[in-house]
Amino acid sequence: MKLAIPSRNRDKWQEASDRMPTVQSGNFCRVLRFTSRESAFTLAEVMAALVFMAIVIPVAIEALHVASLAGEVAARKGEAARVADRILNEDIVTTNWNSGQNGTVTEGTDQFRYTVSSRQWPDDQMELVTAAVTFEAQGHDYSVQMSTLANLLTQTTPTTTTAMR
Repeated sequence: MKLAIPSRNRDKWQEASDRMPTVQSGNFCRVLRFTSRESAFTLAEVMAALVFMAIVIPVAIEALHVASLAGEVAARKGEAARVADRILNEDIVTTNWNSGQNGTVTEGTDQFRYTVSSRQWPDDQMELVTAAVTFEAQGHDYSVQMSTLANLLTQTTPTTTTAMR
């Protein structure tokens, strides 16, 4: 099979048969032995690759574990913050924060333990009401705290209005 050879660039083009390797029994065997020796891995290279994999694979698995834990804790913290907000709002509306409540709330499949506490605010006649919500993620306990100020006067003194005629 011959290629079309342009007249100007005759030296740049060669016949296709010139580029094909010639098969001679002595050269062909020698070439195969030489290329197979070049393309193989040595025992040292294989051992180095195995040591590298023995180091990298556990580190990658631990990174996936940490990322999974961080995602789960972030999702549960958001739910725990909503639970704490709801508990604080209910206690402020019912003026029920002095009793030191605790209990468990179930949201979907997750359970959250909560504790409500209050203490005197140092600057004014107000109470600092704190809801602490605890949850579990992958065997460890985490907590979220949310606080607000409540006015003591609105709890004990009813508001009355009088109209003058």
